[in-house]
Amino acid sequence: MKATKITYYITTGIISAMMVYIAFETLTKPEVKVSMAHLGFPDYFRIELGITKLIGAVLLWLPIRLLKETAYIGFAIMFGSASIAHYAVGDPADKVIAGIVFLAILITSYVSHKKLQNK
Repeated sequence: MKATKITYYITTGIISAMMVYIAFETLTKPEVKVSMAHLGFPDYFRIELGITKLIGAVLLWLPIRLLKETAYIGFAIMFGSASIAHYAVGDPADKVIAGIVFLAILITSYVSHKKLQNK
């Protein structure tokens, strides 16, 4: 159980910290605006995505099951969609794989959370 708890806190911490960092970049860096246009997304979607990442990072830590599950589902869709979008426009493999790697970290967080709930 101790290993499961450590795994949960580390993986959830990685996802949350990454989402907060990327959200601020998404909302403030002009390069992200260019990147989003390259992927075919309108600029307002960049703003929505940044705000949603911040909200999701907070929801992962709340003890309210429905909100936590919503954040996990939202991030899973986002990571999968990011990989697909990068692949669709012909971006390098590292950009495609990044979403898959973070999806794996998210799944590890989710599975360890479920194990802790069942004990």
